Amino acid sequence: MSIVSVTNLNKAYGDFQAVNDISFSIEQGEIFGFLGPNGAGKTSTINMLIGLSRPTAGMISIDGIDGIKDIKKAQSIMGIVPDESNLYDEMDGFDNLCFCASLYGIRKEEREKRAQELLEQFSLKSAGKRLFKAYSKGMRRKLTIAAAIIHNPKILFLDEPTTGIDVESARQIRSLILDMKRRGTTVFITTHYIEEAQRICDRIAFIVSGKIVKTGTVIELMENAGHEQIIKLTLNNDMNGLEAELQGAFAELRIEAKGSNTCLIASPERIALSPILQYLDQRGISVSEAKEMRPTLEDVFVKVTGIEAGKLQKDKEGGKK
Repeated sequence: MSIVSVTNLNKAYGDFQAVNDISFSIEQGEIFGFLGPNGAGKTSTINMLIGLSRPTAGMISIDGIDGIKDIKKAQSIMGIVPDESNLYDEMDGFDNLCFCASLYGIRKEEREKRAQELLEQFSLKSAGKRLFKAYSKGMRRKLTIAAAIIHNPKILFLDEPTTGIDVESARQIRSLILDMKRRGTTVFITTHYIEEAQRICDRIAFIVSGKIVKTGTVIELMENAGHEQIIKLTLNNDMNGLEAELQGAFAELRIEAKGSNTCLIASPERIALSPILQYLDQRGISVSEAKEMRPTLEDVFVKVTGIEAGKLQKDKEGGKK
């Protein structure tokens, strides 16, 4: 059952089309990821879904609620984690959580109990009475997520939740997101971290230049990409010009040396390994290992979008979305 349905959604800023006629749905209880480079339209999309920006055209349905005409009602069942924290520096962690709970009409006794539970769950109990401005980036991110779920929302929107934080905090946040899914929360996450999307998302949409170019589970994306088969051969001998010799003998394959005694054999078709091994054996060359190299989600992303992995790597290192 779909909890979010988006149809022909557009967002234009003057002549610039930030989001271009996208449609997708999110199923109840799944983690749905938007994966794309900086400037792809991820934040523009999430801002329309949570009511911070009005679409130029299109329709949004959130749990059966019109997400454009009745956005206030839709927001009551959302948890929202923006790319920059919206909590208060001069309040401590506990008071920030209690204040956010009060905005949802939660009674004092209940909100204090809930705040303590979340501080415990997010490993922030010892920092509960510390001012928010003294928190590390990772701690700030975790408390912002805790504040977003203090009212037990049906769906949580996360915009780049692990950007710019340390590895351990990022790992903890991914674990918390998976825990929320187990508790029945639907999660929409934008990210340009391919490995993050692969680890936690049930389904992923590739978005580039405001358009969704592919949607599916990790397995579906792998299968539908039509990726070539690659076998890595490790020899007990040095290559010594063997790359050109193999390429001449097996013209239908692509041969690439990857070191003094290693080469990759690639083909869009299934590779018959036996003739290659026989060819090498006849020349007194033995193979210590033949290993099929499975494509990664990064390989599929590059193939589908035409965007090199290095572009996403630069996005990881900084820059505005």
